[in-house]
Amino acid sequence: MHNFNNANNKALANELDIISQEQPMELILPCLFSELEADALKNIIQSINKINFLNHVIIGLDKANHKQFLHAREYFSKLNVQHSILWNDGPKLNSLQKVLHKEGIADVEDGKGKNVWYCIGYALARNTAEAVALHDCDIKTYDENILIKLFYPLVSRSMGYSFSKGYYPRYADNKLNGRVTRLLVTPLVKSLIMLFGKNEYLEFIDSFKYPLAGEYAFRMHLLREIRIPSDWGLEIGILSELQRNYSSKLCCQVDLADQYDHKHQELSANDESRGLSRMTIDITKAFLRKMATQGHTFNEESFRTLKATYYRRALEYIDIYKNDAKMNGLNLDINLEEKTVEIFAENIIKAGKSFLSQPMEKPFIPSWQRVEYASPGFLTKLRRSVVEDNK
Repeated sequence: MHNFNNANNKALANELDIISQEQPMELILPCLFSELEADALKNIIQSINKINFLNHVIIGLDKANHKQFLHAREYFSKLNVQHSILWNDGPKLNSLQKVLHKEGIADVEDGKGKNVWYCIGYALARNTAEAVALHDCDIKTYDENILIKLFYPLVSRSMGYSFSKGYYPRYADNKLNGRVTRLLVTPLVKSLIMLFGKNEYLEFIDSFKYPLAGEYAFRMHLLREIRIPSDWGLEIGILSELQRNYSSKLCCQVDLADQYDHKHQELSANDESRGLSRMTIDITKAFLRKMATQGHTFNEESFRTLKATYYRRALEYIDIYKNDAKMNGLNLDINLEEKTVEIFAENIIKAGKSFLSQPMEKPFIPSWQRVEYASPGFLTKLRRSVVEDNK
């Protein structure tokens, strides 16, 4: 769904105001405490306050001590809509996490995936929304139209989609951005298709204009059954679950903005534990795990072949991006682009070695449906704890 006419957004918002009386909509905001100190989140709150169709906002707060949590409560009090903060580092939620750890569930590293998962659990515990949207808190070019466009295809009486995902052009400060999508995901998916042939899953991923976009919305019934990764493979993992469980006819893509920019990760060429290096390794492993579930076998030779195929295809895409940047008056550092591709190619090998050396790795957090069976009443306890923290 394209962004041909911004003037129509007001009409969509007015319709959502009416629809919200019968179909409540909620928003999940996963954030680090450090993001409360940046200008992006201030603008996001101001933009959310311009709309009337949200029923509730669920804020997942990571990396916050008690003093910082109290500050966060004051900070988010500026929201006009009712909201709840999940203090993930607080004693109440830590105690609940230990309950699941004893059952061997959700014992995963801290991070955005885990944060989002608990926020989804709280949305299920509230059991009041028909649709839930999610986006990051570092979007510098945010406005209220993002939520209007994410929600409308899901709750409109004339459409009936169950999942919507955003896409947009990635440029800022006269530079072409979106390195991981441009230089890793696009050529990697094309390379996997070349090596493994026609594949419904890969073609599904390839159909998304921006598969790593962190802005999406679900109908509520999807959230109970979906499993999500705890690492940087979150967005690819969610798309993988949708392709496995649901018809692609239930999914749509929405053009969210004329321009999009957010906080940029460091390339971290010499440190695979953080930044874009960590991200590209996790994303590559997400693809490998999915392909393995379809019966494809990997070994060291196949990873070397994949690396070589990817590297050639990525260099071809750099030429395309160079011309695209030129046509739009944007700068593109070809040397840095090729250096980035070299690092990403090495990370494909690292991801392959990690995949082969950890056959028992469990990156996916179980579905909330399983949690309800393993620990009856857990969602009720989660809701009670969050309510008590927010008093």
